[in-house]
Amino acid sequence: MKIGFLAMSGIRAHDEKLLKLGLTLPGFVERSRAIASLPSLGLLYLAASTPEGHDLHYFEAESADTEPPEVATCDLVAISTFSAQIFEAYEIADRLRQKGVKVAMGGLHVSALPDEALAHADFVVVGEGENVWPTVVSAVMNRNAGGIFRASDFAPVDVAELPVPRYDLLGDRPYNRYTVQATRGCPWRCDFCASSVMLQMPYRRRPVDDVVRDIRAITKLHPSAFIEFADDNTFVDKTWSKELCRALVPLKIKWFTETDITVADDPELLELMQQSGCRQVLIGLESPSADALAGVEQRADIKTKWVARYRAAVREIQSYGVTVNTCFILGLDRHTPAIFEEVLHFAEEATPFDVQVTLLTPFPGTPLYKRLVAEGRILHPGAWNLCTLFDVNFRPSGMTAQELCAGIYWLSERLYTGDATRRRRKEFFSQFNSPMHS
Repeated sequence: MKIGFLAMSGIRAHDEKLLKLGLTLPGFVERSRAIASLPSLGLLYLAASTPEGHDLHYFEAESADTEPPEVATCDLVAISTFSAQIFEAYEIADRLRQKGVKVAMGGLHVSALPDEALAHADFVVVGEGENVWPTVVSAVMNRNAGGIFRASDFAPVDVAELPVPRYDLLGDRPYNRYTVQATRGCPWRCDFCASSVMLQMPYRRRPVDDVVRDIRAITKLHPSAFIEFADDNTFVDKTWSKELCRALVPLKIKWFTETDITVADDPELLELMQQSGCRQVLIGLESPSADALAGVEQRADIKTKWVARYRAAVREIQSYGVTVNTCFILGLDRHTPAIFEEVLHFAEEATPFDVQVTLLTPFPGTPLYKRLVAEGRILHPGAWNLCTLFDVNFRPSGMTAQELCAGIYWLSERLYTGDATRRRRKEFFSQFNSPMHS
């Protein structure tokens, strides 16, 4: 059987002014472009979990009408997509099914709204797909009925048993980064986090040897590959984290990951991160003030407790030669129009190498979405194409939607000027070259 794995790629945003800013201000959409250009690790894991004897192909589509014609020659196609692209994915799925192709869909959006997806797909996978996928393949081969397949009805995924993703299916596509997973999940529960849709399992660390094995599989095909860990929060367990970094040192790679601010508390870990080739960590600070963070993290309100350390932590991490990309979410409930100057002042004082600003986005399935629906604050219900992080689809509590849009324009025009960017980066090299850790 010929099986295709189709990933939706490309940046999604509908705010014309922000799009223009992204084209003219360096850094504004750099991170979005990096994400958009990553191969789909989830699909590569499904390919690796496919029973032997099938002809496997990996495809990408930037929009609803750009899927390669060969996709329609497959017997079964698995489609992975985010909420912002879901309508385009549905268009492709409908077109493929009209041509007799069986379609399976999974991912965060589909896991949140499986009944919606079932109107466009023969098979819908809810949750982690590796242990479900062989059953889907078998169902197609045996002409069995489709429907919704829930990971909770199968054995839990043991991350210590994950196969090497099928990186070979990527061919010679010119990716800037290649993805490897070191951990799954996050111990924290932020109300806006779309990943929480899939977090029915505890935070899990993969065996370090398996992570190294996967990196070697990539570098065998692409010797100079830049590695991005596809994790929500890599360095929760500091002992395991140090083991990982020690194992990465001999590989002589360059890598990026997402984590939380607590890495700044461990000088040994920071030193190992630098030695092992870590070039940047992305840290979701969300807001520079504690009052706006109250209740955002629902398990222990941990971000409220961390906020006083933000500035010092950014400088500490960067003093080891690891750049920090600080991420802020604009439009939290306690944000007023003053937030835009607050973020600008933070960036000027803490001088992170990169700054990412996005708009609060109510992704389906998240606690945030459920709360805003209950409060009648969703502007366009079901407009999943606005789940881009750069489009407003809710009524803020501390300002108007128009003020939120105007504020991100104002902030972006100041954060990403050439002078502001050069100043932050000059300050990073000044911190790194200081005698502090020599």
